[in-house]
This record gives sequence, structure tokens and C-alpha cells, in this order.
Amino acid sequence: MFSLFRFTALGLTPIVVFNLALFVVFTVAFFYQIVFLFVGLKRGVVSLPDARSLHRFAVVIAAHNEEVVIGELIRSIAEQDYPAELIDVFVIADACTDSTAECARKAGAIVYERNDLARRGKSWALDMGFHRILDEYGDDHYDAFLIFDADNLLSKTYVYEMNKLFDLGFLAGTSYRNSKNFDSSWISSAYTTWFLREARFLNNSRMALGTSCAISGSGWMVSSRIIRAMDGWDFHTLTEDIQFSTFCAANNVRIGYAPAEFFDEQPVTLKASWIQRMRWTKGFYQVFFSYGGDLVKGIKSGLFSSYDMLMTIAPGMILTLISLIVNGAYLALGYLSHGFLATEPEMMMALGSIIAFFTSIYFMFFFLGLVTQITERAHIHCRKRWRLIANLFTFPIFEFTYVPLCVIALFKKVEWVPTKHEFAYTVDDVMGDSQG
Repeated sequence: MFSLFRFTALGLTPIVVFNLALFVVFTVAFFYQIVFLFVGLKRGVVSLPDARSLHRFAVVIAAHNEEVVIGELIRSIAEQDYPAELIDVFVIADACTDSTAECARKAGAIVYERNDLARRGKSWALDMGFHRILDEYGDDHYDAFLIFDADNLLSKTYVYEMNKLFDLGFLAGTSYRNSKNFDSSWISSAYTTWFLREARFLNNSRMALGTSCAISGSGWMVSSRIIRAMDGWDFHTLTEDIQFSTFCAANNVRIGYAPAEFFDEQPVTLKASWIQRMRWTKGFYQVFFSYGGDLVKGIKSGLFSSYDMLMTIAPGMILTLISLIVNGAYLALGYLSHGFLATEPEMMMALGSIIAFFTSIYFMFFFLGLVTQITERAHIHCRKRWRLIANLFTFPIFEFTYVPLCVIALFKKVEWVPTKHEFAYTVDDVMGDSQG
């Protein structure tokens, strides 16, 4: 009781102590990402040494009803500045009801058709594809697999750069994820900003500091040695990419990064984005509850990559929501009790905390968006200059939408839903938009 009176006299009321404690926890937990930001600015883009050998790759594409876009991806692979005889393209047409398989064969791919309706989705398609390839071509025919989604496009030097990474001895690696359609809407602009930041100021910095990177979506590599050891692909949560990254972090398998650029088509509407990110958020929960203990063990054994991944998958937005609820409840109780449960100064502190929270988070994402757009300007292909300015202000709003997403995903049953693609961009279409 004496301690409570002493803290109150010093102005450290319960709500102030709560907010200070939460601020300290967040600052300490995520301070390393500030270090990553400065590393990305100071050291620039990592440069990999030339490879001593040219390795053989199997490009694996899981596709569900992708007849519109699959051909352009395969053409961008065929146009690589890399010996064509060292690249084979495999398309797993997963429960397709359109002409995806026919379009892929016409473009030059080897196609496996799969119709397991009980286990649809990318992870199951990859598992089937890996098994078929290893069975038909042998365990040692391909050195590594490159994984893409059907809507992707590759820059001409993509495989050349990934070969450098593999030649350094990495068993898994990720790359520079850019977007086809930055200026389609404020949603696609926000996606692009996030992925460019992830590439430059997370994975690029991780690589520079010698820690493990994280695979995100598509545009990644895995050694055939890992696939053989696992007897296929054994990651089947809603976010198999993050599950694999977490598995590697917990087991001291370092994922590398190469500045190999590829392009991804982003959702344009908030509804489409909501559905996709609901799956991602639910998948993060699945990974967190499945691998959290393994990551803690990795941290205890001195693996920074385990700590990094724990912070990546931990539901930080839930703590944010708790902060808003506690401050809001404190404010409401004080108002309803006419100052009995909380004095007017304490109520003002709670209100100030809510305002300060939204303001600080908004300007944090504004700053991250600004830094990303400045450093990655050469990679942002945008006809509409006004969109670049507008994105600085709408990007933080996009990030705020994760707060309700994180709450709903805790309770909602979420299933894999394919993203529909309606526009067939070419590499020339994307690259030609850079100077609007």
C-alpha cells in the first residue's frame, strides 16, 4: 500500500506504470530492427562473389487456375542470363478447372497435374512436385529448387544471382521481392513498400550481419539435400514459408539472401487483401504455437536467428490492442465513476497515451515508408508520381488494419483461398513503368 501511495505521489499512477512498462518491452524487444535499419543504410546492398560453378536448378511452380499469368512467368525464366540447359521448369497444376496445364506445357514447362481436393494448396502441391522430380530424375540431378508463384516474373539475372548464393554453401535462400503493380491502388502500394523494406532492411541486413534470413511467399531456394532429408515437403500450415523459416532458425540452418529481383502481383482491393492477410495472420499463430518452444530453446543456446524469428511471429499486435483496451477502459471507468476510480489527471494521461500511441505508430510507419521509397526508388515502377506521395500517408493506415486482423484471426477458422490474377504483365511492362 505504501509503495502505491509513493508511486502515485511521484505521478506514477497504475496506468502510467502500465504504459511505461509496455513501452520498455516493445523498445527492448524490437530495438534490433532499428539496428537492421542503420545497417541497411550504411552498408548498402550486399554483393555476392562470383560463383565458381554453375549449378543445375529445377524451378517449381504451384499453380491453381493461373492460365492468365503462367505463360509470362515461364517466358521470363526462359530469358534468363544463365545456361538454359541448367534450368528446368516444373508446374504443378493443382486442382485446376481452366487451361493452366495446357498453357504451361505450351510455354515449355514440364507439367504434373494434381487433383487431391482434400489437400489443396501450395504446400501439398510442392510436396507432390518434389517427390515426382526426385523419383523421376534422381536425387542428384538438380542441386537446388527455386520456388515461385504463378503470377511472378523474374529479372534476367535472377538465377545468376541465386547461383552465387548457392555456390557459397547456403542450403536455403531468399531474394529481392518487388511488385508488378505499385500504382494500381493504395493497397498494392502498401504491399510493395512492405516487401521492399523487408528485402532491404531485414533480409539484406541479416545477410550483412551474418545471421539467418527469412523466406516470404515466393522467390526462394532450397537445396535438394534438404528435400531429400525431409523426404519431400513437410510444412503444411497456412504459411508454409514462415514455418520453414522458423524451423531453420530453431535448428541453426542459415537462410541466405541474394539481391536477385523478381516481381509479384499484389492485391488491389482491401477485401482481397483482408482475405489474404487473414490467412497469413492465422498462419503466424499456427507457427507461433507450434514452434515457440523450439525458438526459446534456440535462444537459450545462443541463436540470434531464433530470437529474430520469435519476434517476427509473436503476436505483437495483440499487445498493442491490450494497450488500447486498458487505456480505454481506464478512461471509461474514470468517466462513469465521476473521478472516483480515476482522477481527471489520470484520465487525461490515459487519453494522452491513446493519442500518443496512434501518433507514434503512424509516424514510425511514415518514416519507414519514406526511407524505403528513397533508398529503393530505382526499383519502384510507378507511372503515377502522386501515388508515391500518397503512399507515404496511406501506408501507416494499411498497417493499422492488422490490429483487427490479429484479433479476428485468433477465433476465426481460416482456410487456404487462391488469389485470382486477371492481368498478364510482362517484364517489359513492369520495367517500362519506372519513370512516370
